[in-house]
Amino acid sequence: MNYRQAKVRAEILKAMAHPVRVLIVDALLRGDHCVRELNRLARISQSNVSRHLGVLKKAGIVTDRRQAMKVYYHLETPCILKAFDCAAEVVQADSRRRNDYLKSCVS
Repeated sequence: MNYRQAKVRAEILKAMAHPVRVLIVDALLRGDHCVRELNRLARISQSNVSRHLGVLKKAGIVTDRRQAMKVYYHLETPCILKAFDCAAEVVQADSRRRNDYLKSCVS
């Protein structure tokens, strides 16, 4: 991997580095949604949802399509969720290490 490739990968990870964007990607895994639907799910303003979608779109994670008066968003790269699985494994491993450490302190 060269520096340019590393930079692109870092930008993708950066695009996913917000809980609202993680919620959006998770929702889009189950199907396309318009901004209003995502707005209700994330419980933030429509303009904030649009801003987060813009970040995801710029990173190539989502695409959009117009249908009448609505814009629907689509998860272009479902493989991004593998990163979520990896993150969950990191959290579990860290939790086990902390528990083991606490047990060793008590013993």
